[in-house]
Amino acid sequence: MTLICSLIDVYVYVLFGRIILSFFEVPSDHVVARIRGVLATLTDPVLIPLRRVIPPVRIGGAALDLSPLVVLFGLSLLRSVIC
Repeated sequence: MTLICSLIDVYVYVLFGRIILSFFEVPSDHVVARIRGVLATLTDPVLIPLRRVIPPVRIGGAALDLSPLVVLFGLSLLRSVIC
């Protein structure tokens, strides 16, 4: 169980990293863009199916993607049950 709990924790950190870096505009050749690409590769398999089901919330001219919040809530629930 400890391994599963640790993997959940790591995935939560990866997801938080993706959320934070999504707010910054960087050139594609910048190291931050590469890190963001790695984080997207790790999180997209979970987020993309949720994005098909959960539409973004419109706030003025912007759209807020709620799928990362749903994943964080699900991981928190899973961790509280398993760990």
